[in-house]
Amino acid sequence: MVNHKRGLVLAATAAVLTAVAVTGAGLRLSRSQAFFQDNPKELVDEVWQIIDRTYVDGTFNQLDWRAVRTKYLGKSYANKEEAYKAIREMLKSLGDPYTRFMDPEEFKNMQIDTSGELTGVGIQLTKDEETKELVVVSPIEDTPAFEAGILSKDVITKINGKTTQGMEVEDAVKLIRGQPGTSVNLTIRRTGKEVDYSLVRARIELHPVRARVEETPSGKIGYIRLTQFSAQAGEEMRDAIQEAEAAKVNGYILDLRSNPGGLLYASVEIARMWFDEGKIVSTVSRTGETEVQRANKRALTDKPLVILVDGGSASASEILSGALQDNKRAVLVGSKTFGKGLVQSVRGLGDGSGLAVTIAKYLTPSGRDINKHGIDPDVVLELSDEERKALQQEREKIGAFGDPQFDKAFEVLKQEIATSKDSNARVTNP
Repeated sequence: MVNHKRGLVLAATAAVLTAVAVTGAGLRLSRSQAFFQDNPKELVDEVWQIIDRTYVDGTFNQLDWRAVRTKYLGKSYANKEEAYKAIREMLKSLGDPYTRFMDPEEFKNMQIDTSGELTGVGIQLTKDEETKELVVVSPIEDTPAFEAGILSKDVITKINGKTTQGMEVEDAVKLIRGQPGTSVNLTIRRTGKEVDYSLVRARIELHPVRARVEETPSGKIGYIRLTQFSAQAGEEMRDAIQEAEAAKVNGYILDLRSNPGGLLYASVEIARMWFDEGKIVSTVSRTGETEVQRANKRALTDKPLVILVDGGSASASEILSGALQDNKRAVLVGSKTFGKGLVQSVRGLGDGSGLAVTIAKYLTPSGRDINKHGIDPDVVLELSDEERKALQQEREKIGAFGDPQFDKAFEVLKQEIATSKDSNARVTNP
């Protein structure tokens, strides 16, 4: 179901230390590879042209983009490596950490194979636009990083003892990746203190949805935890909702905490499962063209819904939670989300390398631009670092009674269920 039209995959995710499913025409064109090997300057121009045609900001973040072309095409490049360096410099001048170049090895490492396996430590990583530091968006659940206790918003200051000051995301990815079973040491700064984490790289099989039906004093409720918006997320979410409906649950808790995002279409597909009518998201390109995604009258349930979010809920998580909040379909509980309101396209280039380009921003149904700000929950409950650490050390408590945010979500859901029953009673007994 991934959209491979023209070799593009629309994604709403930060830079990833695992992978995004991508196919590009350049992956199969040996003639093109030979051409770019002999003409590395053409690759520089190809990247410039793509940015020129598709970048979200027509002012290129107040940069004279034509002058950039003159500068870099006025140079000679002896080989592809020199061209790669020039391309990275060129893109860096945009000041956009999400628009980035990947050499063939990096691009290949971004691909998820058909089994859905990832190789790495399970960190979603980005570069803070203001501090220029490498920041953890979120650790992926049940990965070495998650099990070690790395948290959203952690700053990576060293990799194997090498400072990350001035380091690009791609360079950090190269240092952190490696063969399964080998180790990498990350120095993490959190609340002013630095701690070393030794992580063993692993192969990780991802199942994005975990669900159960819980017996409570308010009757049965469905608990669904969504860890990322992968190609499998929609199908697994549909199965989870249908099973919960068959069990006659009274309401749902949807847990999007530490979900760093993923595929844009997956967030739209899942939103349609929860409400029948209304906007889901609109994407706005630099020309002002707006593509609006709407519900399609195919909701699977209208039962009360509470969504758990936190600072690790990013991108596609924010699209889904923003849509449900704006349409008054759900109550959001937890802490403010990450704040990534940009959409990238990822494509293969002629020599087997790849390019991620920010092509649009997205707005919630009410027109909110949440980039850098995030989404404020309806009911705020912050966890301390100690509470978050404790939950990671005792993972069976995540999304269970004893998890403070889950407890609050259940309290809110209980009220929503009672209100819903009162409303239904008034309708049936006028």
